[in-house]
Amino acid sequence: MYFIIGLVIVGGCVVGGYLGAGGHLDVLWQPFEFVIIFGAAIGAFIIANPKAILTGVARSFSKILKGPKYNKNSYLEVLGMMHSIFKLAKTKGDLALESHIEQPQESSIFRNSPTFTADHHALNFVCDYLRLLTLGSTNPHEIEAVMEAELEIHHGETHAIAAALQTVADGLPALGIVAAVLGVIHTMGSITEPPEVLGHLIGGALVGTFTGVLAAYGFVAPIAKSLENTFEAESRYLECIKTGLIAHMQGYAPQVSVEIARKALNLNIRPSFTELDELIQNNPN
Repeated sequence: MYFIIGLVIVGGCVVGGYLGAGGHLDVLWQPFEFVIIFGAAIGAFIIANPKAILTGVARSFSKILKGPKYNKNSYLEVLGMMHSIFKLAKTKGDLALESHIEQPQESSIFRNSPTFTADHHALNFVCDYLRLLTLGSTNPHEIEAVMEAELEIHHGETHAIAAALQTVADGLPALGIVAAVLGVIHTMGSITEPPEVLGHLIGGALVGTFTGVLAAYGFVAPIAKSLENTFEAESRYLECIKTGLIAHMQGYAPQVSVEIARKALNLNIRPSFTELDELIQNNPN
């Protein structure tokens, strides 16, 4: 929603200001300049990035419109799930978790958390570290170091996607100049034409610079920043899970562990203590 509003404001103000000053839209329509600028940008983007980044960018465009996929209800759900897991481990021992982590799709605990179960990375993250518990790895400091290394890798992968788009934004003004220079070269070949023809050709050439700068700072760079913010917000989900797991490994009671995990969340999506307590009291597991 906000993404669309931003696009409308940028486009409306630029075009509206131009028309208000007496400009003519037909002068801005220079399709071959657009081919030079955006074609070269796409080609450079493909040259610079491996397949994983290219596909990652393509899959991430839905995030630009939708924003982060986790909201307060998502966090309440995962906190409730962790409480059930920690309660089971406390009352029946870590080995009681084996049936849940070996076949998570059939787990009665995980089935009650559809958003969490649908996130394969988060599901595998929880199951992998709970499996270490069942295998006897109980040193929370060592496990936390491994978790941080894994989360750093995940963060690096998502950051590379946003950085790739930012690189395109950085290059667009220069590609606009390339298109403008080519337009000037074309104009010099028509130097014997009357002034009105030369004026039209020079104006068309300058559209290249205008297009490159506008596309870079008005659209592509904000999109890259929006993706970066979305990835950063979504990374809190795994951070929350990590915090809860480490608190559990340190021996805290289940409700204390999930309360510590709750405190790791940003204020705008953090459930209140009362909301979490009510969820726990009504949790059948």
